[in-house]
Amino acid sequence: MISQVIEKLITNFNYVVSITLFLIGLYTVTMKSNLIKKFIGLNIMETSVFLFFISLGAVRGGKAPIMMGAIKGPFVNPLPQALILTGIVVAVSTTALALSLMIKIYEHCGTLEADKLKKME
Repeated sequence: MISQVIEKLITNFNYVVSITLFLIGLYTVTMKSNLIKKFIGLNIMETSVFLFFISLGAVRGGKAPIMMGAIKGPFVNPLPQALILTGIVVAVSTTALALSLMIKIYEHCGTLEADKLKKME
Protein backbone atom coordinates (compact mmCIF):
# COMPACT_ATOMS: atom_id res chain seq x y z
CA MET A 1 0.00 0.00 0.00
CA ILE A 2 2.66 2.50 1.05
CA SER A 3 4.93 1.41 -1.77
CA GLN A 4 2.13 2.09 -4.28
CA VAL A 5 1.63 5.59 -2.89
CA ILE A 6 5.36 6.29 -3.04
CA GLU A 7 5.49 4.93 -6.59
CA LYS A 8 2.61 7.23 -7.65
CA LEU A 9 4.30 10.20 -5.96
CA ILE A 10 7.53 9.50 -7.81
CA THR A 11 5.68 9.01 -11.10
CA ASN A 12 3.81 12.32 -10.67
CA PHE A 13 6.68 14.17 -9.01
CA ASN A 14 6.28 17.29 -11.17
CA TYR A 15 2.60 17.62 -10.23
CA VAL A 16 3.37 17.12 -6.54
CA VAL A 17 6.04 19.82 -6.68
CA SER A 18 3.73 22.25 -8.49
CA ILE A 19 0.94 21.73 -5.95
CA THR A 20 3.40 22.10 -3.06
CA LEU A 21 4.79 25.32 -4.53
CA PHE A 22 1.27 26.66 -5.05
CA LEU A 23 0.35 25.95 -1.42
CA ILE A 24 3.56 27.60 -0.17
CA GLY A 25 2.77 30.66 -2.26
CA LEU A 26 -0.84 30.71 -1.08
CA TYR A 27 0.29 30.50 2.54
CA THR A 28 2.71 33.37 2.02
CA VAL A 29 0.11 35.57 0.34
CA THR A 30 -2.54 34.98 2.98
CA MET A 31 -0.48 34.87 6.18
CA LYS A 32 2.32 37.42 5.74
CA SER A 33 1.65 41.11 6.25
CA ASN A 34 4.71 42.48 4.45
CA LEU A 35 3.88 43.48 0.87
CA ILE A 36 7.17 42.22 -0.55
CA LYS A 37 6.65 38.82 1.08
CA LYS A 38 3.12 38.71 -0.28
CA PHE A 39 4.39 39.44 -3.76
CA ILE A 40 7.11 36.80 -3.48
CA GLY A 41 4.34 34.35 -2.57
CA LEU A 42 2.41 35.44 -5.63
CA ASN A 43 5.46 34.83 -7.81
CA ILE A 44 5.87 31.36 -6.28
CA MET A 45 2.23 30.64 -7.17
CA GLU A 46 2.84 31.84 -10.75
CA THR A 47 5.87 29.59 -11.03
CA SER A 48 3.88 26.60 -9.81
CA VAL A 49 1.24 27.22 -12.48
CA PHE A 50 3.98 27.47 -15.12
CA LEU A 51 5.43 24.15 -13.96
CA PHE A 52 1.98 22.54 -13.99
CA PHE A 53 1.24 23.64 -17.57
CA ILE A 54 4.67 22.59 -18.83
CA SER A 55 4.15 19.21 -17.18
CA LEU A 56 0.82 18.80 -18.95
CA GLY A 57 2.52 19.23 -22.33
CA ALA A 58 5.31 16.78 -21.63
CA VAL A 59 5.15 13.30 -23.13
CA ARG A 60 7.49 10.51 -22.00
CA GLY A 61 9.72 9.62 -24.91
CA GLY A 62 8.12 12.38 -26.95
CA LYS A 63 9.99 14.12 -29.70
CA ALA A 64 9.91 17.74 -30.82
CA PRO A 65 7.02 18.22 -33.26
CA ILE A 66 9.23 18.98 -36.25
CA MET A 67 8.36 17.00 -39.33
CA MET A 68 11.55 15.84 -40.99
CA GLY A 69 11.64 12.62 -42.90
CA ALA A 70 9.78 9.65 -41.52
CA ILE A 71 9.86 10.44 -37.83
CA LYS A 72 6.99 8.77 -36.05
CA GLY A 73 6.00 8.40 -32.52
CA PRO A 74 4.60 10.55 -29.75
CA PHE A 75 5.30 14.24 -30.01
CA VAL A 76 5.53 16.84 -27.25
CA ASN A 77 2.71 19.36 -27.25
CA PRO A 78 4.32 22.76 -28.00
CA LEU A 79 1.26 24.87 -27.08
CA PRO A 80 1.84 24.91 -23.28
CA GLN A 81 5.44 25.97 -23.81
CA ALA A 82 4.36 28.88 -26.02
CA LEU A 83 1.69 29.94 -23.52
CA ILE A 84 4.10 29.78 -20.60
CA LEU A 85 6.68 31.82 -22.48
CA THR A 86 4.06 34.56 -22.79
CA GLY A 87 3.15 34.08 -19.13
CA ILE A 88 6.77 34.54 -18.07
CA VAL A 89 6.96 37.85 -19.93
CA VAL A 90 3.75 39.03 -18.26
CA ALA A 91 5.01 37.86 -14.85
CA VAL A 92 8.27 39.78 -15.21
CA SER A 93 6.34 42.91 -16.23
CA THR A 94 3.95 42.70 -13.30
CA THR A 95 6.86 42.07 -10.93
CA ALA A 96 8.64 45.20 -12.13
CA LEU A 97 5.46 47.26 -11.82
CA ALA A 98 4.65 45.92 -8.35
CA LEU A 99 8.17 46.52 -7.06
CA SER A 100 8.13 50.10 -8.35
CA LEU A 101 4.77 50.66 -6.64
CA MET A 102 6.16 49.23 -3.40
CA ILE A 103 9.09 51.64 -3.56
CA LYS A 104 6.65 54.55 -3.94
CA ILE A 105 4.50 53.26 -1.07
CA TYR A 106 7.56 52.96 1.15
CA GLU A 107 8.74 56.47 0.24
CA HIS A 108 5.29 57.91 0.97
CA CYS A 109 4.29 55.90 4.06
CA GLY A 110 7.58 54.60 5.47
CA THR A 111 6.40 51.01 5.79
CA LEU A 112 5.38 48.02 3.70
CA GLU A 113 3.39 46.28 6.44
CA ALA A 114 -0.20 45.85 5.27
CA ASP A 115 -1.62 46.21 8.79
CA LYS A 116 0.08 49.57 9.36
CA LEU A 117 -0.90 50.79 5.89
CA LYS A 118 -4.53 49.89 6.59
CA LYS A 119 -4.50 51.92 9.82
CA MET A 120 -3.13 54.94 7.93
CA GLU A 121 -6.28 55.24 5.81
